[in-house]
Amino acid sequence: MMSFMDKDFLLTCDTAKSLFKEVEQAPIIDYHNHLNPQEIYEDKCFDNIAEVWLGGDHYKWRAMRANGISEKFITGDGNPYDKFVAWADTVQNLIGNPLYQWTHLELQRYFGITKPLNPDTAKEIWEECSAKLKTKDFSVRNLLRMQKVSVLCTTDDPADNLQWHKKLRDDGFEIKVLPSFRPEKAMGIEKPEFATYIERLGGVAGLQITDVSSLLKALKNRLKFFMENGCRVSDHSLEGLFYVAATEVEVNNIFKKGLAAAKLSEEEIGKFKGYVLTELGKEYARQNIVMQLHIGAIRNNSERFYKLLGADTGFDAMADFNYAPQLAALLSAMDLTEELPKTILYCLNPKDTEMLAVMASTFCSNEEGIKGKVQLGAAWWFCDHKNGMERQIEAMSDAGLISTSVGMLTDSRSFLSFPRHELYRRILCNKIGTWVEAGEYPADLSYLRTLVKRICGSNAVEYFSL
Repeated sequence: MMSFMDKDFLLTCDTAKSLFKEVEQAPIIDYHNHLNPQEIYEDKCFDNIAEVWLGGDHYKWRAMRANGISEKFITGDGNPYDKFVAWADTVQNLIGNPLYQWTHLELQRYFGITKPLNPDTAKEIWEECSAKLKTKDFSVRNLLRMQKVSVLCTTDDPADNLQWHKKLRDDGFEIKVLPSFRPEKAMGIEKPEFATYIERLGGVAGLQITDVSSLLKALKNRLKFFMENGCRVSDHSLEGLFYVAATEVEVNNIFKKGLAAAKLSEEEIGKFKGYVLTELGKEYARQNIVMQLHIGAIRNNSERFYKLLGADTGFDAMADFNYAPQLAALLSAMDLTEELPKTILYCLNPKDTEMLAVMASTFCSNEEGIKGKVQLGAAWWFCDHKNGMERQIEAMSDAGLISTSVGMLTDSRSFLSFPRHELYRRILCNKIGTWVEAGEYPADLSYLRTLVKRICGSNAVEYFSL
């Protein structure tokens, strides 16, 4: 029997162990996360382990609710230590859940704690972690340094002034903290706050937005500003109908209805979003910006808790809709004029994994020598576990080239989440190692070591033009 999460954790053969040594200490490029750049600039120190672990982490909140924990000790006004004890009780019951592995990797890699977290060890672990977190050695910047983070890309609204990114750059912080362009609010024409946001965006962009042409001008203006501050990637969340072919005249009429808060049909929403996304995609291609498409969330499903707590509090789920035809049409609309940008496709519902892998390989043709121009993205959100990572690796290998993958990301709001890269690296090396030891690929370790280093680093440097 193997020891609990020891040095060979998830590495089941000698080839896997050999390959993992090549990437175990490799720098981390985290090209999609939701970290707060202000906290990085201010080099925040946390008061206790509950603050950094449980504050804002809807993954943990969901698990605690499933464990019957009162909301007082999840998002409520419960004492931080009591919240941590409630989390420790939940952890002990998380067998098979990725949160168990994430929790203990974080305890090991940041705090050197190898004992399992449970109600009996909670007090000791609380005291040790909280004492360390209050020191400057465990400030936000030093937490990033501990995991050898070299680049991280936050998620930012086009109207943001990026003041913290600029201050970090001017401060000479050695880790690149780059903004990502996420124009979700500018495309949320069905939202009640749409008109207010468009007015704000126009003010920041220095123009009055009256039609879709001026909307796109404002967004391109802001994209240029983002690029001046290091932006290399955009991000879009696609939910429901997101592409219906439409003319500019049609979209202008829909846009005016949206500004007037008139009721829109699902088809009208799809026309507006599809048109704007296509035009933005073409601009991304011109500016060498990577486009990320995160597809398949259904959000804020508990109306009761949405009213109480707002968005991003653990009440989102996987949608279940078939979108291959509209995704193909969207990609083709950009590809038709050879203006399809480098694109990463992520699915929230695992049933779409193989479909996206094949769809991506359909649109990879280019004369610039870009490897994996369109590719299946890392296992995302509810797929971000051992099974999901293995399925993503297998699907990308089955339908294309895993050798072109840009690897893992955290998609996290936590400064302790970076060991997820290690988890991915272990799973990747084990998958390749088992193929080799099963006689499915030659034991060419020289090439394979180079391969895993590319997937875990250098591919991302090249793909995102870092």
